[in-house]
Amino acid sequence: MIYVYLAEGFEEIEALTAVDVMRRAGIEVETVSITGEKLVRGTHGISVEADILYEETDHAKCDMIVLPGGLPGADYLNEHEGLAKHIKCFAEDASKKLAAICAAPQVFGTCGILEGKKATIYPSMEDHLKGGQATDQNVTVDGNIITGMGPALAMEFALKLVEELKGKEAAEEVADGLLFGRR
Repeated sequence: MIYVYLAEGFEEIEALTAVDVMRRAGIEVETVSITGEKLVRGTHGISVEADILYEETDHAKCDMIVLPGGLPGADYLNEHEGLAKHIKCFAEDASKKLAAICAAPQVFGTCGILEGKKATIYPSMEDHLKGGQATDQNVTVDGNIITGMGPALAMEFALKLVEELKGKEAAEEVADGLLFGRR
């Protein structure tokens, strides 16, 4: 099970691309609202009905936590104490994965899990990686932490999530079906 967390002001393209691409790969994904309500409004006014509320999550059955960026969504994720607790536990378990894109890698910095790790974040937000080494890569993988730079790279980020969960062949199959990279 993969949880994609939603907060008011989340970046729609980052959240929904990750969900869509992983589901195409046959990965079980649920969107999780941290707002107390299932209907969550994105940063561009698109409302999405989350599959479950934070209070209904079971992180023992979760293999990956995915955080979309967007503001103020990433800031709200950054302030959620329960989510921070789960992120810290996942960081210590090599069988669990953590992923964040755009402004959301700041949550990993706040949680103190980037010390000595490479990560990427939306340009000009590198200070939020606290202890992490900023890369200029579109998507960076360091151990069980996957970070992406921003909205235009949502597809590349989502395909990397599939690759990390099901292998390169599965990611390539989904990419081919989506015509990703076709010229």
